Amino acid sequence: MPFVRDQLPDPTAYFESKGLTLVGRGKWRSTSCVFHGGTASTRVNLQSGGWICMSCGVHGGDILAYEMLATGTEFVEAAKALGCWLDDGKRMPDYRPSPLSPRQALSVMAFEATLVAVAAGNIAHGVALNEADHQRLIVATGRINKIVESFE
Repeated sequence: MPFVRDQLPDPTAYFESKGLTLVGRGKWRSTSCVFHGGTASTRVNLQSGGWICMSCGVHGGDILAYEMLATGTEFVEAAKALGCWLDDGKRMPDYRPSPLSPRQALSVMAFEATLVAVAAGNIAHGVALNEADHQRLIVATGRINKIVESFE
């Protein structure tokens, strides 16, 4: 397997390399939150690399999760950047990147599914769709289908 968890950097060295100052004693240290700009609101576990902002709630279980969120990269790219993705010489399966990250895709799907549900509710109650609503419903179903296809 190309991902080797044991190769993740030391949490203290990693977070300090990101310009964060770790304050406190024990395995949990406080630092600023780069995601919402808060000061001393993020707690970092120096043993596991887990972290959570006590103010905005953003969190992750290890350094890899932090790297992915901070840089906007997907799993493989973040693992390579951290040096814990090792090439074992085996051919990787063909990877077709999706146009959206999984989180973005879920957000779009939720929005479009809500629109479809509202339209279905209106139709069920005898409200006829006008041409603009009908066209928007077609766009919504097209977006949902495109997202599904990109993740198959």
